[in-house]
Amino acid sequence: MEHDERFGHARSVTLPGPLALDGGQSLAPVTIAYETYGTLNADRSNAVLVCHALTGDQHVASIHPTTGKPGWWTRMVGPGQPIDPARHFIVCANVLGSCMGSSGPAMAAADGLPFAMRFPVITIRDMVRAQAMLLDHLGVGTITAVGGSMGGMQVLEWAATYPTRVRSAVVIASAARHSAQNIAFHEVGRQAIMADPKWRGGDYYASDDPPAAGLAVARMAAHITYLSEAGLTEKFGRRLQKREAVGFGFDADFQVESYLRHQGISFVDRFDANSYLYITRAMDYFDLAEEHGGLLANAFRQTATRFCLVSFDTDWLYPTRESRSIVQALNAAGAAASFVELSSPFGHDAFLLDVPQLNRVVDGFLRAGGL
Repeated sequence: MEHDERFGHARSVTLPGPLALDGGQSLAPVTIAYETYGTLNADRSNAVLVCHALTGDQHVASIHPTTGKPGWWTRMVGPGQPIDPARHFIVCANVLGSCMGSSGPAMAAADGLPFAMRFPVITIRDMVRAQAMLLDHLGVGTITAVGGSMGGMQVLEWAATYPTRVRSAVVIASAARHSAQNIAFHEVGRQAIMADPKWRGGDYYASDDPPAAGLAVARMAAHITYLSEAGLTEKFGRRLQKREAVGFGFDADFQVESYLRHQGISFVDRFDANSYLYITRAMDYFDLAEEHGGLLANAFRQTATRFCLVSFDTDWLYPTRESRSIVQALNAAGAAASFVELSSPFGHDAFLLDVPQLNRVVDGFLRAGGL
């Protein structure tokens, strides 16, 4: 199979399945929306799978069809960037359970109606299995897997579930499992969605009136965890909105309030509330050590994968200690692993923003592996 979409090509494929799920159910058929960039070389050794985060999608380096904005990782993926279509065959797939074209709660079930909350519960490993089905369809064998946040969880799962297929793995600002605090923040968001009267138990598609208010609040709460206190203080402080009169009340008097409300409102235009419920739950269920007898090192026994772990000093969602625990497990398993903590004022979102050191780390690691 030849691929020559050097500058990106959006696609969708429906595979017959069935896809066996961790919850005991199966899904058939399975639709996966994805984008490709670059050309698969003759020996099929230059494939790079980019795994996206919770609210990301397959539009990693191309214009988003809903927002009209550039792809979410153009700082990392594109001509002249560390992941370069001139050197790599790049694949980015919308995760299972999402709302950007892959099978999820908004998609029609066999009866022609949206799955809604009838969609089976999914895990990070289920997402990875779906990606493996896609790569099989594309004729891709071994890969280098790269991802940040939930994307990093997928990369770890790839290395554990398909160790012979992953040549190199780049895990950025991620963790091998969620802390109680992580789960707590997600639950606040889920409850905000389900408390919205327009949620209707998940059956809101026919009304074309989704639980926008609840989803916006969920996004606002989550977005706080993506930032750092220093970054918020520098950007907003306690500054008030610039208008003639600001009185005591419940309008968005402070600039940071207005910023968060904008984040929430803009989010509901491109994301589905039920997908948010399913994907956050999948992240909360993720526990790579538990999947391998309670010992994280067991996930990487006898692996030949090269690993690169990156954390940020202001990330309090997935702090550096989470990356260190993964590195310790890799060392215990005898795996080849490198690790760096980078300094950035941007908090967890640093992997998406302008951090030149990150580009240098990823570029150097990929080139050292022959990519």
